[in-house]
Amino acid sequence: MTFARPEGYRDAPRLLGRRGRLAAAAVCAVLGMGLIGGAVTGSWLVGDSADATERSAYVSAGDLWHSVPVDQLFPLTVDGQGAGPGGADRTWTRIAVAPDSGCAGAFDPLLLKSLAPVGCRRLLRATYTDATQSYVTTVGLLFTTADAAAMRALDARFTKEGLAGRADLMPRPYAAKDTVAAAFGDKQRAAWTVSVLTDAPVVVYAVSGWADGREADAPQPAPAATATGATTAPAQAGLGNEAQGLADRIERSLRKTAVTPSEQPS
Repeated sequence: MTFARPEGYRDAPRLLGRRGRLAAAAVCAVLGMGLIGGAVTGSWLVGDSADATERSAYVSAGDLWHSVPVDQLFPLTVDGQGAGPGGADRTWTRIAVAPDSGCAGAFDPLLLKSLAPVGCRRLLRATYTDATQSYVTTVGLLFTTADAAAMRALDARFTKEGLAGRADLMPRPYAAKDTVAAAFGDKQRAAWTVSVLTDAPVVVYAVSGWADGREADAPQPAPAATATGATTAPAQAGLGNEAQGLADRIERSLRKTAVTPSEQPS
């Protein structure tokens, strides 16, 4: 004896199979979206973490003018291995530190105007001499009030318009009384360099001249004075190397200090 199969019996496995496949596909889609969403969220979190670290380092660097000792920003002696003409070694000794101040009087008027978009939070300066006391160099750290975007914009402008190489945009020296730099005035400026940092709210500069007070008839930016074959007086004397070498090392010291700042106030 046989019984008639219920209506739709033949279609039940198909329907169940189709429904099962649809349900499985839906589950996979949900899992897939979850995995993708998790990956995206993870990348966002990593990006946010990296951005936050970068912002924190930028802010920390901007506070160094008052959060670390001056001897850390401007060491008593600076080793300039390979910094002289032809890769000769240099050693610079600090002879004076200017009181921290604003920017008024520290720059020629046009340079002051060019730096105005990033503001002047604090200016620190120190003057060094070489081992023979033949040359003097003032190096400065201008701490700005600008954010990273403004610093990048200023750096781009300096590069595009060649502002760092213009003689009417030279930084001024710090002439300390009763030192070999006592006669280091505006007319004694022979070579200079200006560097706008983009990972810190700081402009680093240096300007050099002869310690005997002689005037420089044709000042040269450090890149030109250190170029191969340069025959000008600043180039022959190595004054471009003095400015560039000292500025580079003070900048390196600043970056190192920004990573591991001291808790001692200056």
